[in-house]
Amino acid sequence: MVLHLSNFHLEGGAGVAAARLHRALLKSNVESTLLVSQVTANEPGVSNLSNNALQTKKALARFIGERLYFYPQEKDASVRFAFSPAEVGADISNHPLVQQADVIHLHWINFGFLSLDSLDKLFSLGKPIVWTLHDMWTFTGGCHYSRGCEKFLTHCHYCPYLAKPEEYDISFQQFERKQEIYNNTKMALISPSQWLDNLVKKAALTADITSSSIPNCIDTVLFKPLEKSVIWRKLNLSASKKLILFAGANTSDPRKGFIYFKQALEKIGLLSSEIEVMVLGKANPKAMDTFPLPVHYLGKISDPAKMVDAYNAADMIVVPSLEDNLPNTIMEAMSCGTPAVGFATGGIPEMIDHQINGYIALQGSAQSLAEGIEWLLNDENNARMSENARAKVLETYAESIVASQYQQLYQSLLSHE
Repeated sequence: MVLHLSNFHLEGGAGVAAARLHRALLKSNVESTLLVSQVTANEPGVSNLSNNALQTKKALARFIGERLYFYPQEKDASVRFAFSPAEVGADISNHPLVQQADVIHLHWINFGFLSLDSLDKLFSLGKPIVWTLHDMWTFTGGCHYSRGCEKFLTHCHYCPYLAKPEEYDISFQQFERKQEIYNNTKMALISPSQWLDNLVKKAALTADITSSSIPNCIDTVLFKPLEKSVIWRKLNLSASKKLILFAGANTSDPRKGFIYFKQALEKIGLLSSEIEVMVLGKANPKAMDTFPLPVHYLGKISDPAKMVDAYNAADMIVVPSLEDNLPNTIMEAMSCGTPAVGFATGGIPEMIDHQINGYIALQGSAQSLAEGIEWLLNDENNARMSENARAKVLETYAESIVASQYQQLYQSLLSHE
C-alpha cells in the first residue's frame, strides 16, 4: 500500500496534485491512500488526520505555533508564508496507515502538518520514501522559493528572508537538521518539472539522493474541450470579444506576476477594444477598477466543472509567474484546448512549447508578454495552438502515463529492500 501525506487535500496546487495522483493510482489498480490534515470533500481512500473537534483544534494550534515561531524572525510580512521553519508538526509515526504502508509518499507537508522531528521519526521506520517536491523547500534552509539566492547550493545561512540574517541563523540550523535526517534514508526525490529536478541534483542537501522528474497528472476526461458558444451563454460572456484568462491562487502574491499581466494589457493598444479579461482566484475586486480592460472577476472556484467552463470560455490563459514549478493552471487550460502564454521560468517552458501550443515570453518583460498575447490573438494561430495544447497534455500528463511512471518507481524501491 502507498500512503500519500499532504497537508492540504483539494486546496492549493500541491494539494490538488497529490489528490490527482492518488486518484490516478486507484484507477491503475494501485492500493493508494491519502492522509491529509483536513478532508475537503469525501472521496475514496482519503483520510483525515483530524477526526474530531479536539484534533482539529490541535491542527490549528500547530499551524499557529509554526507561524509564531517564525514571526519574530521574518524580514517583513511579505515573506510570512514563504519560509517554513518546520519546528511544529504532528508525530504520525504510529498512525495505523503509516504502520500499514509499504511506501510512504510525501507531498507538501508544511504549515504545522509535519515538522523536521516528524520526518525524522517517519524516516526511522525504514520504509521506502518517495517525496514529490512542489517547491524548493526540501533542499533549502526553509524558503519555498529562493528568489535568486543560491546559498542552498553550498550551505544556507545569512538568509535574505530573515530580519537579522546571520551565519548561524535558522536557515543554517534547518539546513544542518535536514542534512542529519536525510542521511541513510532510502528515499527518491521526484520533481514534477525538469527545472526543479536539475536544482535537486545541484543542491548540497540532495545531490547524492536518488532523484528524477515525473510530471503531475490530470483527468483529461474531466478537463476537456467544450463548445465555446454554449459556455459563453452560460457565463453571460460576449461572443464577439477575445477573452484572456488569468488564474492564480492569490493575485497579490508578487511571485504570480499579476502586475506584468496588467502592464502587458496596457501595451496591447489597438486590439484592446476587442478584448475582455477573466480573473480566476483570490483577488481584491477593487483592484480591478483600475484595470485597462473590462474584467469579469470569477472569484475563487473549487468546483472542477466550473473551472472547466472558465478555461473553455477563454481564448488563452496568461501565466506570468516569476517562479513556478509545473503550474496546474497551465495544465488544466491546455487540457481544455486553451493555449497558454507564460514567462520562461521554472517548469513553464517544459509545458508550453513556443509557438507550437502557446507562447513563451522573456521573463519579467511586460512587452514580451504583450507580444505573446497579440500573437495568440490571431485566429489562425489560436486554432492551431488549441489542438496542439490538448495533444501535449494527452501525451505527457494523462493519468495512466503518470501513474505508470510512479508504479515503476514504487516497484524499484520495494525490490531493493
